[in-house]
Amino acid sequence: MIPAEAKKRIADLRQQVAHHAELYYRQAKPEIPDRDYDKLERELSDLEKQFPQFAQKDSQTAKVGDDRLEGFTTYRHRQAMQSLDNTYSEEEYRAFHQRLVKQLEREALSYVVEPKIDGLAVSVTYEKGKLTRAVTRGNGEEGDDITANAKTIHSLPHELKAGKKTPVPDIIEIRGEIYLTTEEFQRINQEREEAGEPVYANPRNLASGTIKQLDTREVARRKLEIVLYGIGYCEPQIAESQSGFLALVKQWGLPTVEKFWTADGIDEAWQGVGQLDKMRHDFAYATDGAVTKLDSFALRRAAGSTSKAPRWAIAYKFEPERAETKINAITIQVGRTGVLTPVAELEPVLLSGTTVQRATLHNRDEIERKDIRVGDYVLVEKAGEIIPAVIEVNTKRRTPDCKPYKFPENCPECGTKVVQLEGEVALRCPNYDCPVQVRRRLSHFVSKACMDIDGLGFAMVDELVTKGWVKGLADIYGLKRDDLLTLGKSVEKSSDNLLAAIEASKQRELWRVIHGLGIPHVGVAAAKDLAAHFRDLEKLTEATTEHFIANKESVISGIGATMAEAITGFFKEPRNRATVAALLKAGVEPQVAAKTATSSRFAGKTFVLTGTLPSMSREDATAKIEAAGGKASGSVSKKTSYVLAGAEAGSKLEKAKGLGVAVIDEAEFLRLLEEK
Repeated sequence: MIPAEAKKRIADLRQQVAHHAELYYRQAKPEIPDRDYDKLERELSDLEKQFPQFAQKDSQTAKVGDDRLEGFTTYRHRQAMQSLDNTYSEEEYRAFHQRLVKQLEREALSYVVEPKIDGLAVSVTYEKGKLTRAVTRGNGEEGDDITANAKTIHSLPHELKAGKKTPVPDIIEIRGEIYLTTEEFQRINQEREEAGEPVYANPRNLASGTIKQLDTREVARRKLEIVLYGIGYCEPQIAESQSGFLALVKQWGLPTVEKFWTADGIDEAWQGVGQLDKMRHDFAYATDGAVTKLDSFALRRAAGSTSKAPRWAIAYKFEPERAETKINAITIQVGRTGVLTPVAELEPVLLSGTTVQRATLHNRDEIERKDIRVGDYVLVEKAGEIIPAVIEVNTKRRTPDCKPYKFPENCPECGTKVVQLEGEVALRCPNYDCPVQVRRRLSHFVSKACMDIDGLGFAMVDELVTKGWVKGLADIYGLKRDDLLTLGKSVEKSSDNLLAAIEASKQRELWRVIHGLGIPHVGVAAAKDLAAHFRDLEKLTEATTEHFIANKESVISGIGATMAEAITGFFKEPRNRATVAALLKAGVEPQVAAKTATSSRFAGKTFVLTGTLPSMSREDATAKIEAAGGKASGSVSKKTSYVLAGAEAGSKLEKAKGLGVAVIDEAEFLRLLEEK
């Protein structure tokens, strides 16, 4: 490659790598498999070494991927939190050992081999044995403070179990991963599928997106897990080896890797990698590789690190299991909001221990980009070892009968001409009365995440819609016992139970009704915020944009301009207003939680908390604020009354000073609470 070609290719690769890094680290919505991203980054790194005149100091190849998001306070790691170098090759794996032998001038090296759990990297800090902070890796130097969300993880103890032989250090940063078990991932996806919503691609994306929620209530609903296995800053030092540290972590009561191998030399380490590969499918979570580390901390210090990764560790990535099969047909699924999703109907093939017959093709653009045709032979793999995905087409086996797929111009369910809304990739059926949309809207409304009507599964909803008894949400409350009794033999008890469940749902909480309406962008957390703010369904239907956004600032925490437009736009539709009126007429009486304020001391006051308070948690401080009639917000604005700042306060403190917002400490906060 001549320099001019190299310069052009490097520029193209930088753009691609930056694009995919943004999708992976910040948005948790990658478009390509990890291996494809690794190939792009490796090619860029090789070209930068071959043509150093085009290298850049801030190249993505020399730094850690940045996962920081707006809305979170950033916190600086006491010790840099790096990533790991990857390899898919045994040759490169053994070359890692040879580099260490040469650098450390010794042949005998001991290693620890651990499973590489596919989650979100996190660092938790314990001071005097008490959990004080949890921070994402961020850019390696500083990350997002996710302490409140991490504390919802049931397996993460808030205090270490100290013993005579296992004393806890004054301060320690412990590194690990936040992840979702396969079972919990499948549960969440099943709920979304039943509600007609798009499913998540893999557990890593879902775990990453969940821990970055601004509402801890929403985080708590998804049962995140954590595994801890690495050491960052520690004072005083309490271990001299990785194997010794893992033993300490377990004795302190922390969740750690369930299986690891100690190895003398690279041959034993490679055997451990092979054993892990054989048993990893039995784990309750997804593992995408094996991490090999020098056991001795002293040798680690001698080996050092690059700007991006330690020289004393390497991640061997397992080859994703793939299988070749034939696409017999492409079918279209119509979702609750009318979105048309193409699905590949496959010749059954065994993959990761299960028979795969279907794989999502996402959208029309994806089919065109990969040039997928009916009759093609394709490579299929399980994304995150769970959801089947078509990776690529084997064009060598393509025959003249394999014609380009033509996406339908009309809805396959009702025949209405499909449309593509501005800014969307998806095509959708605009017919609100499309039978499949009606079924999915109803299934969402009655689901556990909404009105929680037991006995109204998708099969029953399908039957009710087919019979013509239910055409809209409110029709559920007009079902007649005599009609239900005609649905089969021995249905008297189940019919009575169903009618009782429907009657009980009339008294559900307001947020459940709001969520059940299916307003775009409004999930459980937003529905609860709307319920707490408006406290009346009819008031919400009459709300204007100014009720949500005033002077370019959000009136309701967590609800910005995009969501405000979606909400007001939803209720501008006459049919949606008619649905609300019909529900109320049918006897639905949304319940609003009683206000918990015991005084009006802070009525009309908004507090923002930042840093660590001396004698109380931020959750305790928030409870005191709300009990006194005030409100705790996550972001500083001109409307903020006070910023309650503790030790190591972050960017919120600086913003408060810039806006002239009053800053108080815990002592002043308690004085304000007590003054008459």
